[in-house]
Amino acid sequence: MKLIPLDDKVILRQMDAEEVTAGGIVLPDSSREKPLQGKVLAVGDGRLQENGTRIPLQVQEGDRVIFEKYFGCKISLDGEEYLILKESDILTVLE
Repeated sequence: MKLIPLDDKVILRQMDAEEVTAGGIVLPDSSREKPLQGKVLAVGDGRLQENGTRIPLQVQEGDRVIFEKYFGCKISLDGEEYLILKESDILTVLE
């Protein structure tokens, strides 16, 4: 099954949590917090304006981004977890 985002939606795969701290302490699964970074897997056609034109999205497939903490919708499909959010919930693109 394939996910196709609509309008200004973006589909991300969230980065995995760090297993070891910078000081070398191994973190148990329960205390690992997933970073607020992800890789863009798919983007929608863009935001539709009132006059019928579309504004294309600034992010593209393959971009690595940082996003807001409490936004988006987490889904699981075929054993993989994805995050669907609006482009406006993305704070920056990492280069």
